[in-house]
Amino acid sequence: MTRRANVVGAGPNGLIAAAVLAEQGFEVQVFERNAKPGGAAASGNTLGDGIVVDLGAAAHPFAFGSPAFRHFNLTGQGLEWKFHDYPLAHPLDGADSVLLHQDLSETVKQFPKDSRAWQALHAPLIARPHDTLDNATSPLLGIPPHPVLMARFGLRSLPPARLLGAAAFRTREAKALFAGSSAHSMLPLEHPFTSGFGALFGALGQSWGWPVARGGTGSIIEALLKVLQALDVRIRTGTHITDIAQLPPAELTLLDVTPRQLLDIAGSRLPAHYRKQLERWRYGTAVYKVDYLLDGPVPWNDPRTANAGTVHVVGEAGELADAEREVAAGRMPQRPFVMVVQPSSADETRAPAGQQVIWSYAHVPQGYTGKAGELIDAQIQRFAPGFKDRILRRAETSPAQLEAWNPNLVGGDIGGGSLSGLQQFVRPTASLSPYRLGVPGLYLCSSSTPPGGGVHGMAGWHAAHQALKDLRRS
Repeated sequence: MTRRANVVGAGPNGLIAAAVLAEQGFEVQVFERNAKPGGAAASGNTLGDGIVVDLGAAAHPFAFGSPAFRHFNLTGQGLEWKFHDYPLAHPLDGADSVLLHQDLSETVKQFPKDSRAWQALHAPLIARPHDTLDNATSPLLGIPPHPVLMARFGLRSLPPARLLGAAAFRTREAKALFAGSSAHSMLPLEHPFTSGFGALFGALGQSWGWPVARGGTGSIIEALLKVLQALDVRIRTGTHITDIAQLPPAELTLLDVTPRQLLDIAGSRLPAHYRKQLERWRYGTAVYKVDYLLDGPVPWNDPRTANAGTVHVVGEAGELADAEREVAAGRMPQRPFVMVVQPSSADETRAPAGQQVIWSYAHVPQGYTGKAGELIDAQIQRFAPGFKDRILRRAETSPAQLEAWNPNLVGGDIGGGSLSGLQQFVRPTASLSPYRLGVPGLYLCSSSTPPGGGVHGMAGWHAAHQALKDLRRS
């Protein structure tokens, strides 16, 4: 008898779920509303023909080490990683940038007074980077694959990043570098567990870096599609599923959507108590995106910054914390946290010779309807005088435009839901099996389930294995 499965949504999580099921002998169909698979892991030509712009994520410390991507050997399917001289730079007013090196000993040379504290925080995680990422991309309420290492990580994760940074570090350089990595939580730095993001992103950067995919983030999806083609998975693009009744009969159905779309597609079939929990789901901090085509590198005050893959553009740690607190309160700061990725400085395929593509976004309030492009320009210009004069073309994408392109990006939230409160641990509900939807054969496999946002496919990986495990039991 042929075993069949449906997957709704062709983001990395949906595609990985399809690959896992197909590998186990299922006949799998994937349904995607957009013309191309990939979700927010996509590249396009919004700055013109021959210019490769990442439409969603751009730098990939999680994708490089993803257990799911390693299992399907995406590099064997043509995916090539490109590395910068420095994974991360953090410019400071009136001083050189502080750099995260792909080597712990080189990083701490910049702040000798904080060398011991920085090493104590990061060294155990750097020593076992794959195990660290395995733990971080597993459901937090379950038993981690490496419990002792997870316990050590947990101790580092518990304090708010602002508190830990102030207590552990004395120099502005170490404080700023740690705060910038912690801000990837998209939470106020006074929030518990934000230190975990600082430690994790810093450790991965000092292990294998924050690489970019040659040819754009869409190259990750192209490699994954080759895996799916070999497994005879059928992908039906341009197919908008608005009701689960539209799907063909199947033993398993996995949904790569957030709670809002889940309620629309299958709400009437879910248990009442589960549905009420989904209705309380909160979406968090949004992003406002600006892509630039420049006639050369960004003229940073510290020239080394041009050789960094990612640049955190905000200034001192305290200034960053103030901006994130304002955003969480629904107010737009005049000097927001801006993240810049410079793929062209490592990947020559992104733009014609002599030109550079710059990817950036600012953290903005959920559902922000204002214009943040000029604020982003000003923050970069602050640390790179003459930046505006180098701009050949630019393209702004508001939170509303992000959501129109990909409905999972509700109000511009790129993480599938806020990590504030208990939502960091109970995604989308309090359960040791967070992928089950309370209906036999129906599962959720999006960034609204563990381990959350990012291009790694691990929500799809865990959901598919949960579904297979349940079938074996039944």
